[in-house]
Amino acid sequence: MEGVQRMSVMSDYVVVKALEDGVTVIGLTRGQETKFSHTEKLDKGEVWIAQFTEHTSAIKVRGASEIYTKHGKIDSGR
Repeated sequence: MEGVQRMSVMSDYVVVKALEDGVTVIGLTRGQETKFSHTEKLDKGEVWIAQFTEHTSAIKVRGASEIYTKHGKIDSGR
């Protein structure tokens, strides 16, 4: 059963498309303390594809962007 739970976490992707220069995508860790694990800066038109993993539990996006998930599209920072 544990393998099934891990597989569902590993299969979720998020796509972030920057609509302006300087969009920041920040990955946050799982565990007892939430910590920043990775930061990426995007320029207008760049696309970032991220996957939730055993270690990444959240992604924070700062700036004007379109965020695509299996749940639909979300506009950020407009």
